[in-house]
Amino acid sequence: MSVLSGTYKDRPSLIKSSFHLFFCALILATATASDSAQSATHSSAASSAQSPIVIVITLDGFPARALEDPRLPMPILRSLAAHGAVAKAMEPINPTVTWPNHTTIVTGVDASQHHVVANGLIDLPADGSAPRVEPWVDKDRLVHARTLYEAAAEKGLTTAQVDWVAIYGGKGVSWQFGEKPDIHDEIPQELVAGGIVTRDQVEHFGQKSTPAWRDQVWTDAAVDIIEEHTPNLLLLHLLETDTVQHEYAPLTTAAYAAYAYADHCLGRVVEASRAAGILDRTTFFILSDHGFATYTHTISPNVALVEQGFIRKDDDTFRGDVWVKAEGGAAELFIRDAARRKELVPKLKAYFASLPGIQNVYTNEEAGALGIPSESSTDQAPQLYLTAAPDYAFGDDLSGPLTRQHGPLGAHGYPSTMSDMQALFVASGAAVKPGVTLAPISNLRVAPTIARILNVSLPDAKEPALGEVLR
Repeated sequence: MSVLSGTYKDRPSLIKSSFHLFFCALILATATASDSAQSATHSSAASSAQSPIVIVITLDGFPARALEDPRLPMPILRSLAAHGAVAKAMEPINPTVTWPNHTTIVTGVDASQHHVVANGLIDLPADGSAPRVEPWVDKDRLVHARTLYEAAAEKGLTTAQVDWVAIYGGKGVSWQFGEKPDIHDEIPQELVAGGIVTRDQVEHFGQKSTPAWRDQVWTDAAVDIIEEHTPNLLLLHLLETDTVQHEYAPLTTAAYAAYAYADHCLGRVVEASRAAGILDRTTFFILSDHGFATYTHTISPNVALVEQGFIRKDDDTFRGDVWVKAEGGAAELFIRDAARRKELVPKLKAYFASLPGIQNVYTNEEAGALGIPSESSTDQAPQLYLTAAPDYAFGDDLSGPLTRQHGPLGAHGYPSTMSDMQALFVASGAAVKPGVTLAPISNLRVAPTIARILNVSLPDAKEPALGEVLR
């Protein structure tokens, strides 16, 4: 096992060397593609017999507009963009939240079809207590769409995931180190055997740790998977950029430090691909799931529901017939009693639409135009969908003021058309033409593009592949 995490940061020249080799491989691939059939037969017969490799890396919450700043400390990302394809922006789906958009990236369908509308499965407890978002549920209960990793496995290709989401128990995943890693899985055991983490650190991975350390270990896992197993499809999700921007807001000093560290992790993955000898058949997709906005006002809709008697305190527990689940710039309102929905929907819509800081309130039928699922198709669908105005976001508080002001924080969840919500798209490597700049695209086009590279089928994908960027 090659352990790059202990040496890479001490060898800055390795970045330059890796990218020199990387782009030499790209030049070779381009030349091969344009040669005559006879030349291709003699010079690339061996490589054509090998299956393509796609590595997808998501930088959670990275705003597309950050790439426009010449001071952005991300030389690896800039090099990949310069020698591949970059979109001016990539529009996410609604809700502009991590799990729904990661699911779209691997399915090519929006929430109206895959039914993921939060960072997990929304559960409305039978006792009327507050809604819970359950992340640790099987993929088949949460995601109602065909995924790239399932399609790849059906074709005999190998797949891997590191900190991907909405994938627990997913069929067709060959190797994994999850957001909540399982010590019994092969990759955690390899990292323990290599001295990268201890068994205790794996078993208590999310406790008493830092976002940067978790991204480091997830990158260690990706490096191990690349060098020791070489999957055809690797999904890697890096999370520190999201965590830091929530606390300190986007495009701040703290955010730029997180962007720089994400770039370091990208470099390690590229170097691992070079070390494994697979650069000539590897295509990288560097994406984000959504952008980020700054806000200084928090609206707590459940406070209003308490005041109006829809939520009541029973001993130490709040129980109610109507609840709102906040998702940053959006909020989802659920009316538990289906018999009362016809009565309550118009009343609650009118009330919340009158509040300062709430931009729009949509019925479930109206929200269908935004890609929100129908309540007739899933219990994950809200009866009302609320969106916040700029500088406002929603919270789950049950007490205190309805709206409070505070220092700058960061949020997403706002409508997908909002400029601050636009996400990152960079594709570079064996299957991608160099020097391509795209107008803004939809993230619905990512999955069919990867499917074309891997020669697998996603028949339900809503948009065409980005054929203009492919060799």
